[in-house]
Amino acid sequence: MKNRFFLIAGPCVIESEDLVFETAKKLKEITDKLNLDFVFKTSYDKANRTSIKSFRGPGLEKGLAIIKEIKKALNIKVLTDVHDVHDVEKVAEVVDVIQIPAFLSRQTDLILEVSRTGKIVNVKKAQFMAPWDIKFVIEKIESVGNRNIWITERGYIFGYNNLVVDFRSIVIMKKFGYPVIYDATHSLQKPSAGNGFSAGEREFIPYLARAAVAVGIDGLFMEVHPNPENALSDAQTQYPLSQLENLLKQLIEIDKLVRMSVF
Repeated sequence: MKNRFFLIAGPCVIESEDLVFETAKKLKEITDKLNLDFVFKTSYDKANRTSIKSFRGPGLEKGLAIIKEIKKALNIKVLTDVHDVHDVEKVAEVVDVIQIPAFLSRQTDLILEVSRTGKIVNVKKAQFMAPWDIKFVIEKIESVGNRNIWITERGYIFGYNNLVVDFRSIVIMKKFGYPVIYDATHSLQKPSAGNGFSAGEREFIPYLARAAVAVGIDGLFMEVHPNPENALSDAQTQYPLSQLENLLKQLIEIDKLVRMSVF
């Protein structure tokens, strides 16, 4: 990775092949222009939904086919999340990074199966997990010989239907020796607060993203969408694709100052 934070970005879930392809293409253009390392993120199946009526995506076979085509056509790295051990082998054939969802970050069998692929494992720290407890997840991954580990902060449960970010957690987790990423979109969810779906506070994304970069993150995770208000999943916390470049320019300037500083 370059001597600055890297970006993981893309739509929450595959809504259509055209939407994810055009989003990935635009993200590549932006990150090439800004000289940012970039990993495209999307999901073939969002199993952790509030309601049985929630949109989940196209499923494993069709979803992976779309992700594979995007990776090949644009020559980019790709990430997706897995919710079931039975998906891992097929997912590993396609992606560069496999993500463990926050709700599943204590599921030992899933973690071990993903880790055995040798791929980069990005663990979303659970909303109920203290930052120092992430060491036990790291130990599970290391136990099968995998040292390709990323850890992502995505907020801590703060009463009912709310999250809060304790930026001390980034500093604490960096001490374990692996890249620490800040999820600027899921951190602003209001879980299950929307009467059958998760609400959120998109307006605060730029503020917390700037704060996280100032603390010294290694990577930034953002779900972005061309038209967030009409997104089929996480509509209130996906960031508008049209606004991303300007925000990234701000974050790069903050990152430069942080990396030049001696504490």
